Amino acid sequence: MNKPLLLLVFATLLLVESTSDLQAQKIGLQLYSLREQMKTDVERYHQLINQWGIRYIEGGGTYGLSEKKYKALLEKYGLQLVSVGGTFEEMRDNPQAVIERARFFGANYIVTFWIPHASGSFGEVEAKEALEVFNRAGRMAKEAGLTFCYHPHGYEFTPYEGGTLFDYILENAEHFAFEMDVFWVKMAGADPLALLKAYPDKFPLLHLKDRKPGTPGSSDGTGDKQSNVVLGEGDIDVEGIIRHAKMAGTDYLLIEDESSRSVAQIPQSVYFIQSILAE
Repeated sequence: MNKPLLLLVFATLLLVESTSDLQAQKIGLQLYSLREQMKTDVERYHQLINQWGIRYIEGGGTYGLSEKKYKALLEKYGLQLVSVGGTFEEMRDNPQAVIERARFFGANYIVTFWIPHASGSFGEVEAKEALEVFNRAGRMAKEAGLTFCYHPHGYEFTPYEGGTLFDYILENAEHFAFEMDVFWVKMAGADPLALLKAYPDKFPLLHLKDRKPGTPGSSDGTGDKQSNVVLGEGDIDVEGIIRHAKMAGTDYLLIEDESSRSVAQIPQSVYFIQSILAE
């Protein structure tokens, strides 16, 4: 790690320490941000997360370790798994197994990140099937003391009945909540801050990403991962989103940086979030 980045990490740690008791929002990291790095040294990069001052993570599997050994690794570096992933198929066919996995790691949230559909064909049929699966699984999670969330990727913003399919899903979500990825909402042409304001109780989790200005939008859940920039340097109103999340009491602000520059950019994004929360 170069000297400027070390200084930034040190400054971030000081800010984390000084603001830890002043706000309810907790800063976390979606481990997909380090998917390539984890292929080379799982322990080293969990240690680095700790050095960035991050204590909360969203799951990315156990990287070839048994669940018991992975849990021990998290404990070694003071990391708490707050959210585990459950595929659509898992939540449809065996949600109890995912609930037990969440319980084992002490996670409060389960998140599904994708609704299966043929490219360009997400429509009313898929939305209604997802609602049935998610409400049923969400009820089970709720009875276990957990919260089930769905993470949209942009294809859900297809026009539907005067609104969008996402509006339809959101308004009929009886037993589940949502994890908003502000990047994918923006990519779909929607306004993430306006969505947060319209549904203040629906988003206990946020994925915070920023987007290089001039990046073309996308309505199918795909896009250039290299367009992810340090929070506050792109064309998404991340600052406004963080301020609203602070006011609304959002539980976790989870950084996700899918670019190849994630190791350099993540501590800068941590510092940006903490600077706003400290105000």
